[in-house]
Amino acid sequence: MKKPELLVTPIDIDNMKDLLGAGADAFVIGEQRFGLRLAGEFSRDQIIEAIALAHAQNKKVYVAMNALFHNEKVEDLSDYLQFLNDMKADAVIFGDPAVLMAAREVAPEMKLHWNTETTATNFHTCNYWGRKGSKRAVLARELNMDSIIEIKENAEVEIEVQVHGMTCMFQSKRSLIGHYFEYQGKTMEVEKGKERAMLLHDKERNNKYPVYEDENGTHIMSPNDMCIIDELEEMIDAEVDSFKIDGVLQTPEYIVEVTKRYRKAIDLCVEDREQYEDIKDDLLSELEELQQDHRPLDTGFFFKETVY
Repeated sequence: MKKPELLVTPIDIDNMKDLLGAGADAFVIGEQRFGLRLAGEFSRDQIIEAIALAHAQNKKVYVAMNALFHNEKVEDLSDYLQFLNDMKADAVIFGDPAVLMAAREVAPEMKLHWNTETTATNFHTCNYWGRKGSKRAVLARELNMDSIIEIKENAEVEIEVQVHGMTCMFQSKRSLIGHYFEYQGKTMEVEKGKERAMLLHDKERNNKYPVYEDENGTHIMSPNDMCIIDELEEMIDAEVDSFKIDGVLQTPEYIVEVTKRYRKAIDLCVEDREQYEDIKDDLLSELEELQQDHRPLDTGFFFKETVY
């Protein structure tokens, strides 16, 4: 049985070293000028170090270039792609077709992973971008299990699914947090949170949404973290190619502990299904203990009914 890749998002080089020890197979890194919602910022020098570190252990590094590029940034794409090609990055993650066009010119052998966040919802679209040069499609997080299995059965490209972490609910290229403060005390209120993130309170739903601004605008994240560690069987049996743990706005220690448990779950689900069934509830309980009080775990959209 094929074992899916365990893909993680390190915060820095030290965190990446710990994640290698925890059993990660591949890493998403980059800098916010080109990539959206990265767990950490990696300069060019750090990307070189990260690629060397991963390749020394036969692991992979994918560099995020999945931002939306306005005219002032388009000219920078070729230089960055050439750099990544020279450094032998294993793939580039993209959503904007401008990256695809630039890659054809300066890095035609570079592997491309198509990720538009929300529009990879059927195998026809995945295969279309596969014919344009993509080797992998990153599925939208709003899909249920049946849809994921159907896409994998008919896809001509690799399929990546997020199995743990936040989901982005809203992004604007504008800087909106100032507007939230202006209206503080009315419908919703914003309070300062840890590091760059704040919490947007929705009292009606009793939810707290992490919200932050960066070079790409304002990002509002889901109030819960998805977790599917106890429901991996169907996707492993369908041979989904990659399982992603998204560590955005999490601590390095948290990402490492989550990775260790998914490593164990994946290995057992492939090699000893009976033992996996015995311990999967315990693994879920351990992850629940790691969660912040205001961020409960749920199963995301995996078991939601599809509405047409």
